[in-house]
Amino acid sequence: MLHTSKSGEMMVLQVPLEWEGFTVDTLLREYWKAPKKLIHSWRMSKKITLNHKPANWNVPMNIDDTLSIPIFENNTNETVFPKNLGITILYEDDYLLIANKPAGMDTHPAHPNHHNTLLNGVAFHLDSLGKLNYLKHIHRLDQDTTGAVLFAKSPFVGSLLDKQLEERKIKRSYLAIAQGIINTDKGTVNEPIGRDRHHATRRRVSPSGQTAITHFQVLSRFPKDRLTLIKCTLDTGRTHQIRVHMSHINHPLAGDTLYGGKPLFSRQALHAYHMEFQHPIIETNIICTAPFLDQNPIFPNFMA
Repeated sequence: MLHTSKSGEMMVLQVPLEWEGFTVDTLLREYWKAPKKLIHSWRMSKKITLNHKPANWNVPMNIDDTLSIPIFENNTNETVFPKNLGITILYEDDYLLIANKPAGMDTHPAHPNHHNTLLNGVAFHLDSLGKLNYLKHIHRLDQDTTGAVLFAKSPFVGSLLDKQLEERKIKRSYLAIAQGIINTDKGTVNEPIGRDRHHATRRRVSPSGQTAITHFQVLSRFPKDRLTLIKCTLDTGRTHQIRVHMSHINHPLAGDTLYGGKPLFSRQALHAYHMEFQHPIIETNIICTAPFLDQNPIFPNFMA
């Protein structure tokens, strides 16, 4: 675990034993793999300090040296309008946060006057604390899918989380209610997904689409209702992936009328309930579970 503190725009830490002999350049380029543009900016500004003096980027650091990096320098999102939407924060520290997205809400604005999104609600939370400096969503959920969404509070942390997501190191699990009785206890759908040229918002399994892999596990079967409660994990993150894949195997999600589901619920029965990853800065394991938010809960009725 790396112990850090925040001092104004600076992240301050004591160089740990495993970094002894690293240069600042090695740390940024090879260990963290920070964006080249950001590295160049910090090198030119000479804002990174070692033992309270401008750092020599090519001199090895020693254990317990004090390193300060301006990862919190002013990067205000002028286009993010803070709006009180009553968003629940599931986890938060100086570097990132995880919010619980309700149904019927977009993850981020589609145009400048779109203010009723999760991003706006999280911005309000940070603004009310006087901490709205930078905000970026790392991934998205469909408008009517609920659950955990990860945000970064600085461009540097955002780049590290983007890389983790790309390398599939951020593990996300979903609960879903599929129509029909799924007889196998677990399975994998490995079918490419592309746009449906006949429908503006729908996706479909297509040989020319992008690779998409969904794993599912049956948690409960409800023969009377002809429904199956499943847990899904993804090796990829395509738009509507779980919805498309479950429809493809003739078990569309209940409520998902776009993909052939019956209108048993007011929305598709899909909830991002679990997230796990290594914190990109302090390197502890972050485990977060998102409770259900629906006023008329879909999932608890099928989990009793």
